[in-house]
Amino acid sequence: MLYPIKFYPIYKSKVWGGDKIRAIKDDNDIPEKCGESWEISGVQGDVSLVKNGFLKDNTLEEIIEVYMGDIVGDKIFEKFAYEFPILLKIIEANENLSIQVHPDDKTAEQKHHARGKSEAWYILEAENNAKLISGLNTNSNFAEISDLIKTKKLETILNQPQTKASEVYYIPAGRIHSLGKGNLIVEIQQTSDVTYRLYDYGRTDRELHLDLASDVIDYKKTKTLTENYSRNPDTSNKILKNSNFTINYLPVMNSLAKDYYNIDSFIIYYCLQGELIIKYNNKTETLQTGETVLIPAALKNIVLIPKTYTETLEIYLEL
Repeated sequence: MLYPIKFYPIYKSKVWGGDKIRAIKDDNDIPEKCGESWEISGVQGDVSLVKNGFLKDNTLEEIIEVYMGDIVGDKIFEKFAYEFPILLKIIEANENLSIQVHPDDKTAEQKHHARGKSEAWYILEAENNAKLISGLNTNSNFAEISDLIKTKKLETILNQPQTKASEVYYIPAGRIHSLGKGNLIVEIQQTSDVTYRLYDYGRTDRELHLDLASDVIDYKKTKTLTENYSRNPDTSNKILKNSNFTINYLPVMNSLAKDYYNIDSFIIYYCLQGELIIKYNNKTETLQTGETVLIPAALKNIVLIPKTYTETLEIYLEL
């Protein structure tokens, strides 16, 4: 019988990485300058490996091949087959990430035989004066953007809000963006690793992709940056819902029964702070700060029992 599934994180050293992920994970296997921890991944070459239970050491792809809709949901399996549709990461920016853009599904399929990449960022920590980039502060065009890149003035037409913990930013495909120095985030995105870099702050060891980016950039002024949401306890507070993912903020103060009969999807919990006991079929699993767990679609009734006040992100996909 299926159960709440945990995975070994996949750690990525990055030129802009630091040591905050090590503090969250308390794991001796974390490399120096760790910039990313891939919590759940179906990306080929980086498919997650099960950490607990009788499925331990099987890949996420392998267990979907066996259990199909019981893992991901019937409609999701029909559309995505063995590819898990959401990639969940923890990202630390100890330096600025490149200024970049991602293609949509149509372009990614045509040019890379891949899926597009829309994503959302939940700010875990933000140092004083930490910023990010999200879209344009004025209407523009590729000729202007190219000139500004050459003169190192691209940032003059980009939105650069200062960030605060618990803010959420949605970054749809086509939006120019970058995560600035001093941010630690949870990133929820489509299963894709296609990125077009526009500017890399003088780093010379990575390729830029201006020609590819020109066809996918949204050249219109970006009007909405952060997502507004409620923070009511013992309730799934909707942050964001679209065709790629639903994200809720779920703080648990009291024992909370969750009924997922109306959702034909897996559920991902990421624990922002605290500790939970997840009760299912008269058995239990724990979830602690910084951990991620996948609730298979076949588990329709669970109970969340907080050992202490706990905040989670609740993530799934509704087709």
